[in-house]
Order: sequence, then structure tokens, then C-alpha cells
Amino acid sequence: MRSLPLPVTLTARLLPVAVLACVGWAWSTGPMSDSADKENKKEAAPQSSASHEASESVAAKTYAKPPAPCGTVTARTVSSLVPGAKTAGKELAATDESVRRGCSWSALKEYDYRWLDVSFEVKNSDTLAEQAYKSGSGSDGTAQSIGDEARLATNVVTKDKQQTREAVVTVRVANTLVTVTYNGSDFESKGAPSADTVNKGALQAARDAVAALQASGKDA
Repeated sequence: MRSLPLPVTLTARLLPVAVLACVGWAWSTGPMSDSADKENKKEAAPQSSASHEASESVAAKTYAKPPAPCGTVTARTVSSLVPGAKTAGKELAATDESVRRGCSWSALKEYDYRWLDVSFEVKNSDTLAEQAYKSGSGSDGTAQSIGDEARLATNVVTKDKQQTREAVVTVRVANTLVTVTYNGSDFESKGAPSADTVNKGALQAARDAVAALQASGKDA
């Protein structure tokens, strides 16, 4: 078998130290960041001129905390989407696990590389989660029958003649935002999985994650 020249950016995603950078928006400047924690605390602080609205926000908090993320995507789905990955996944560090948690799976099998991650962010009310969802950007259209509202965005990136295709599904379920990222590359052909493959994979993982979130709410 010939040697496998991995592009630098994708090789980094295989290294434990670089895992956080691979989901950068979620863990640095996005919903997993310190700034996001501060923003969530602002949401939690009652306004002196709007005490009634604050009490309504508390009453509308359907989910009190994120579920354990690595158990939200079924082993069957993980094995199908990320062949060779440990189905237990790897939970990523978050500054406040009562607000946001996430998990990732990745593996290189022969020449095919796949990456999957899921994250949950709990807001203080359905209204705040809806506002956060609407403020998000990038969408190829809505995703039907997942949560209260959902969208799908896909893109292809070429680096050093190697293509990587990625699908991102963002879902709002009551006061919680669920984000699923699924991507892959074929290092032998220098191509990437089809749009249909990554889209269907991301949507399946999103359905699993939403079902697990809803089950955790019933158990609470």
C-alpha cells in the first residue's frame, strides 16, 4: 500500500491537541466559547425594568441543561458515518457544561477520512433560542421534521488539491440549539464524498441528537 499524503489541515484534525480547533466556531468564538458563556449569563440576569419578562423566561426553560453529548448519536449511526471510529466518542471541554456540551468522532479508514461532531447549547428561554437561531447565517434550505426549526448548509473546500465536503445542520428544540457537523475526504482520489452522502449523514446524526435531547427532557 502506498504512503498516504495527508493535507496539513486535515492531518491536524486527527491530532488530539488540534481537536478543539477543528470545531473552532463552537469552541472558540461560537456557542462553546467564554464569550458565549458571558452572553448566556447576561441572559440569565433579570432586568430591573423587566422582572416580569425574566420570570417568563425561567418558566419557558424547557431544558435545564444539555444531555451527555457522546451518548446522543447512536452507535449504529456513528459506525455508519465514521467507519473505524470509537463509538463512545470524545467529549470536548467546555467552559460551562450546564450551558453547552459537545462530542466528536473521527477516523481514517484506508484512504477515507470522516469527521462528525454534535453540540448542544441551552438558552434561558425558547424566545432567546429562537433569536439565536435566526441570527445564524449560512443555509442551503430548511430541514424538515427535525425539532422546531432546522436548516442545512453545505460547502466544499479545496486545500493542496484535496477536496473536503462538509454539511452543517442547525436545529432549535424549544430553548436548546443543536449543531451537527459532518465532513469527509478521499485521499486516494483527492475528491470528497457526494453532497447527498454528507447531507444525509448530517441529518441522520441530527435526528439522533434531537431524539436524545427530547428523551433527556422527559427524564428530568
